[in-house]
Amino acid sequence: MGAGHGHKLHFHGHSAIHRVPAHLKILTLLAFMIVVVATPRDWYAAFAVYALAIAVVIGVSRVPPTYLLKRTVVEVPFVFFAVLLPFVATGPQTEVLGVSVSQHGLEAGIALLVKGTLGVLASLTLAATTEPTELLHGLERLRLPQQLVQIMAFMVRYLDVVTGEMQRMKVARESRGFTARNPRHWPVLARSAGALFIRSYERGERVHLAMLSRGYTGKMPR
Repeated sequence: MGAGHGHKLHFHGHSAIHRVPAHLKILTLLAFMIVVVATPRDWYAAFAVYALAIAVVIGVSRVPPTYLLKRTVVEVPFVFFAVLLPFVATGPQTEVLGVSVSQHGLEAGIALLVKGTLGVLASLTLAATTEPTELLHGLERLRLPQQLVQIMAFMVRYLDVVTGEMQRMKVARESRGFTARNPRHWPVLARSAGALFIRSYERGERVHLAMLSRGYTGKMPR
């Protein structure tokens, strides 16, 4: 994987966190996530300690907090589900701002939101302080199956390529006066998605053949 293929999540820096070997950071993240998930949902002091630990790591890494916060949009589905839980769960009722909600659902929603936020911030910190190529080499050192590592390597390498292709298709549709406004336009979007899949598959075939012709044996060179 070429050095020029970075990732939008990575923040270039030279802090002590950036210099930690990738496999150690992966193991640390995994251990942290296990501890967070295993923590009882009413241990709020423990969650405060976890949040403080993440804040310290972010501070040492010198990654701007706003850089990470803008990327926490990936957590929106968790937030939606956490907000919905108090209204759909059963059990004893309690009032929050004059609205009757399930007490068990409220506690579960808060726990989901807190644990999800901690997990997202920890994962974003790892992604911001580790080059994609180093992450892949770290997974190799942890003895992850080689095929899985190669799949992830190609995903990282060509994600921007496929995204760019999708953007060009969108521009082409809009230049012809098409704008998706209601479900009646979904068939057009479905055909575009099918065309994108076929183009991506054909590109993958060509890239694979080109790699084989250059001596590819199933393992990417460093």
